[in-house]
Amino acid sequence: MEAVIQELGVSQRQLAARFRSVAAEQGATELQSVAQPYIARWIAGASVEGRAPLILAETLSRGLGRVVTLAQIGLAPAGDGSGWDVDTVAALADLGENNMTMNRRQVLTTSAYSAVGAALPPAGWWDKTLEQAQGRSPVSPAPATAGHVEAVREATQFFSRQDQRLGGRAGRTALIAYLKTDVADYLARRLPSEQVRRALFSAASELVYLSGWMAFDSGDHGDAQKNFTLAFHMAAEADDAPLAGHILRAAAHQAVDLGHPKRALELAAGSVADRRYALASHRERALLGVVHARALAANQRKKEARAALHQAERDLRDAGSEEAPARVFFFSEASLAHETACTLRDLGDLESAQTEFKRSVRTRALPFARTHAVTLGYLGDVQVRQGQVEAACATWTEALDGIDGIQSGRVRDTVVQMSHALSPVHARGGRAAAELDQRARAVLRGIL
Repeated sequence: MEAVIQELGVSQRQLAARFRSVAAEQGATELQSVAQPYIARWIAGASVEGRAPLILAETLSRGLGRVVTLAQIGLAPAGDGSGWDVDTVAALADLGENNMTMNRRQVLTTSAYSAVGAALPPAGWWDKTLEQAQGRSPVSPAPATAGHVEAVREATQFFSRQDQRLGGRAGRTALIAYLKTDVADYLARRLPSEQVRRALFSAASELVYLSGWMAFDSGDHGDAQKNFTLAFHMAAEADDAPLAGHILRAAAHQAVDLGHPKRALELAAGSVADRRYALASHRERALLGVVHARALAANQRKKEARAALHQAERDLRDAGSEEAPARVFFFSEASLAHETACTLRDLGDLESAQTEFKRSVRTRALPFARTHAVTLGYLGDVQVRQGQVEAACATWTEALDGIDGIQSGRVRDTVVQMSHALSPVHARGGRAAAELDQRARAVLRGIL
């Protein structure tokens, strides 16, 4: 522990202040009294109890820009403390417990993203997890059937379309309730064959992933991260490598958006590794690849990012009429163009980013209202950064016209960004900019 703190290069008093800040983010009010003497005692070998070990590891990870595990600071045996030893059936029954008992503002206060929690599992974990799942004893003697699998898949399609149309907050409470009751019950039943077991855990994994994606879109990043981790664990129990890649891609997307480029690249590289990419359909490969490109761009690995973009284009072109999992129904030319534009924007190529955002707007179908609004918001931002104030105002007006009824934290963030970008250009934008800014502020007052 002392060596890691020395590497960070801060005093014990400064570390205690950072620790309290992270504790406050995660609602750990019991740790707000932690001061320099606590750090000194911990270094000397005193017991670190409750949530303090994880918060200390997170504090050090943020400061160093890399994952610091509990084992590395002497608070867990080597290889332990990673959070990957999970009873998925029990975890599913507890899923989203905070969301069922708290209001949204309380959830946002206690739902914090963790760089440590985003770490990939250790080597050999996948095979060990699959073996343990195959030997699990049923809790209920009632059998699970192929009909239960199909029911879970149908629920996934329904909630996924709600998410695309209305945003992550729409239907999320109902989805969590369904997972905690019906799906948890199916997983606890007697599984008549290995085929049914794998199919059921794969279907449940995808639905848990979707609940994580909806949490991500809602801005509940801690819950999103927990759900992605649980979904990945269940994908391993199903030995479903392409689904695991899909989940890691979402986690990488979250890490990019939250400003953790190194973690994003680790997750994105994991999503395209080995069987996760090799066994995926071409459409899903394109999705994994373009998010990998975004992570490369976030790390300013420009040549590799552009190469990944070209490969994603080829993969989507090769998809043709190939059968693909229902989970990638949304990924089309418009989606690829959107992610390509984000990559080019992050590489500093604003002109090309504007072209790709426009392609996304032009080719997107109507049901995808949430993403369409986000794309328009990003397009307006790129336009105003190039001095095209009138064009940006027109783009943002179109974005605001289409967000009625959408319940999405990402859409809200887009409107916030819009309002901030308008502030310094009021004079050049004239009346149109002033009216748009006023309208954006009114929209924000109506969104939680």
